[in-house]
Amino acid sequence: MSERTNSWLDRSAMGLSGLCLVHCLGGSLLLTGLTAAGGFWSHQVHAIGLMIALPLAAVALLKGMRAHRRGWPMLMGGVGLAMMAGSLLLPHGPGEIAMSMAGAALLGVAHLLNLRWLRA
Repeated sequence: MSERTNSWLDRSAMGLSGLCLVHCLGGSLLLTGLTAAGGFWSHQVHAIGLMIALPLAAVALLKGMRAHRRGWPMLMGGVGLAMMAGSLLLPHGPGEIAMSMAGAALLGVAHLLNLRWLRA
């Protein structure tokens, strides 16, 4: 896979992580008064986002690891994805939001490292 293709994958994955963070922050503020509906839709959006993030992250980070021979982005991304998946098991609230946001941020940093090391 070319550096250009891997760069596109990492950038797309970073964008998805950013959208997740915006969703978590914005959704928390907008749906404060609608906890019943918000809880249902929040978990649905997280599950759909995770289904998109898993293969995208796996391909981008694995290809990057093969090219730059460093496992840190793959490890960080895996932990971030696990945190995002684990947040789906928590009841809707501050703990779920914090865990999901931390996982998305960690995954975003993993993709950023992957991009930097591919260019080094």
